[in-house]
Amino acid sequence: MKKPLILVTNDDGITAPGLRALIKVMKQIGEVIVVAPDSPQSGMGHAITIDNTLYSKKVVIDQDEGAPSEYSCSGTPADCVKLALQEILDRKPDICVSGINHGSNSSINVIYSGTMSAAIEAGIEGVPAIGFSLCDYSWDANFKHALKSVKRIVLEALEHGIPNGTVLNVNIPKSTNEPAGIKICRQARANWKEKFDKRISPTGKDYYWLTGEFELLDKGEDTDEWALAQGFVSVVPTQFDLTAHHVIPQVNNWSLNEK
Repeated sequence: MKKPLILVTNDDGITAPGLRALIKVMKQIGEVIVVAPDSPQSGMGHAITIDNTLYSKKVVIDQDEGAPSEYSCSGTPADCVKLALQEILDRKPDICVSGINHGSNSSINVIYSGTMSAAIEAGIEGVPAIGFSLCDYSWDANFKHALKSVKRIVLEALEHGIPNGTVLNVNIPKSTNEPAGIKICRQARANWKEKFDKRISPTGKDYYWLTGEFELLDKGEDTDEWALAQGFVSVVPTQFDLTAHHVIPQVNNWSLNEK
């Protein structure tokens, strides 16, 4: 049987350890093509390059036998997927996997995530897609205990498919042990209580560092945050139709439709 074609991308950059770990697992499943940013693009969300030139080149990162074809891109994670689907690949991939991100993309973090935006861009184009994140921001994070779950989730997605209009947001707890299991969850309600650390440059100009604290507002035991706290891998089916369908009848009661 023909091996599935797997597009691999991320937002931490093409040399990131999380991406290298993901590539290693995907090579066990299918034919791998990598298109990833040439530098870190964390927090870029679904930004795309419009007014600047996009560059891409074929690169060699791993020297071992069977190393995949890899391309670095000067753009955002969403740019990488667009470029891969339109210019680099000669056929539509069977699945796109993004990550493994260095740091959590659970709860409200999904809004800002370049990792998940790459997966969403693939989903928009009709490609089944999954974003993977490990809840450890360290560049030297240990991905060993995440890989078994990653492989299992990708194999299940290839076998059963992912519904159109949906991608999977997978977060893996930071741990030195194997996860307790996998939980299908909803996104927890939370936000960031943000602050700006104001400083003054040597030339006398004000500049700021964004800081903040994560505030969990949800005590439910069916959320991604709860699952992660209990040592489970969380899987949240995420849709990119942002319409609040349940609110349409309410807004229809306004006077907006009157001539």
